[in-house]
Amino acid sequence: MTGEGTRAVRAGLPEAVKNEPTLPGPVFAAHFHLPGDVSGPYSYGRDSNPTWTHLERAIAELEAPGEEAHTLVFASGMAAISAVLFSQVGTGDVVVLPDDGYQALPLVREQLTAFGVEVRTAPTGGDAQLDVLEGAKLLWIETPSNPGLDVCDIRRLVAAARAQGTLVAVDNTLATPLGQRPLELGADFAVASDTKGMTGHGDILLGHVTCRDAELAAGVQRWRKIVGAIPGPMEAWLAHRSLATLQLRVERQTANALALAEALRARADVAGLRYPGLPGDPSHAVAARQMHRFGSVVSFDLGTKERAERFLAALRLVEDATSFGSVRSTAERRGRWGGDAVGEGFVRFSVGAEDAEDLLADVTRALDLSLDDA
Repeated sequence: MTGEGTRAVRAGLPEAVKNEPTLPGPVFAAHFHLPGDVSGPYSYGRDSNPTWTHLERAIAELEAPGEEAHTLVFASGMAAISAVLFSQVGTGDVVVLPDDGYQALPLVREQLTAFGVEVRTAPTGGDAQLDVLEGAKLLWIETPSNPGLDVCDIRRLVAAARAQGTLVAVDNTLATPLGQRPLELGADFAVASDTKGMTGHGDILLGHVTCRDAELAAGVQRWRKIVGAIPGPMEAWLAHRSLATLQLRVERQTANALALAEALRARADVAGLRYPGLPGDPSHAVAARQMHRFGSVVSFDLGTKERAERFLAALRLVEDATSFGSVRSTAERRGRWGGDAVGEGFVRFSVGAEDAEDLLADVTRALDLSLDDA
């Protein structure tokens, strides 16, 4: 299979068996029939499950088409992130994190520090993590960054890391494997919260880790077993079902995101517009070299908390909600959470799969109303 759409539709499906479903239903089992010597792939529900296996094979096919790769699924994106970090580093090691990444990373930093790990941070933009990379055991990259949408050169950072034996993990949540494939760019781990674009309907908590190296994968799997950060079979089955429409969703959402970014660029009352797919964006040149698609998230600043909230309240097709990647557009004022280095009027907009004309009309109307009420 070479086409992305075909791969997404067919990925991870078992061989066809007469009178059996194309995608077998979820397997609900805490234990499996296991007489005699312990052997075979399934023994206990915290270790493995046939429904996970189908999903893991599917994601591996998307992350590393035509190559051998190992995927492990988790109960959430944070479970996947934690599994990579805590399975690969220990007391005395150095980890480099972005200081403008996912809002929960500071919590991870606190825990790593408590375990005696030295944590260094630097911004995503300008490949600034290179400045603090010396002697690190693991480099954690998030590109595009969330919520600022800065981009770093993965190949460049990987080359520097390789030269000194540093492992590289890339949080690929915003891009998905159809937008960017970190393993092809040299990373050791591709990690994502599949709660977002991979499943795309805002109704599943899930995460995954993919790597080529079997030994690295074994360490991550051992961590999953120890802490029990496993997905339920129903969530895994729903995620696999959702992958069939991944290419369709990503195509529509990225096209809509570019259309929205272009419309916002034309407005003098919108500042700080960022979208890596927009020519002229500070990250566009680097993003264009390593990304196939630029994601569904657009960010901008409306100046004040009050105007941003008027804008969000005036939207009719867009839900005021956190997270991103859903087929239904969402937006939020990120400053309400604290922790992100953004202004009070900063808006993160997750573009859905609505008709572009309807979405742009709704956004334009809401922006105009937010000014009228000033």
